[in-house]
Amino acid sequence: MAAVEPDTHEVLQGISVGDLDVLETAIGLRELGRDVSGLDGRTFALVKIAALIALDAPPASYAWQIANALEEGATPEDLLGVLRAVAPQVGLPRVVAAAPEIILGLGLSLPEDE
Repeated sequence: MAAVEPDTHEVLQGISVGDLDVLETAIGLRELGRDVSGLDGRTFALVKIAALIALDAPPASYAWQIANALEEGATPEDLLGVLRAVAPQVGLPRVVAAAPEIILGLGLSLPEDE
């Protein structure tokens, strides 16, 4: 086993669970590429969510990016619009997999199994 400093271990754990503060300060990814894209903050955030759906990204990625999108003025209806827009390109399985992550990212409860 590698010798890992406690601070390094803490940051890695924060990244793995999508801790927003850790992601913002430790990685600084929020603004990466935004200026050169020419997109406003809301559009940039929605495009990144579309990319997460296409990549079948891990749940922690959604929590962070949805928080960014909402902060930039995106609405829950915008997030639903992203799901609808990318469905023909990425396929139904990826959209179905992303929907619960978006629900949780919005702070809502998942539907119970019937």
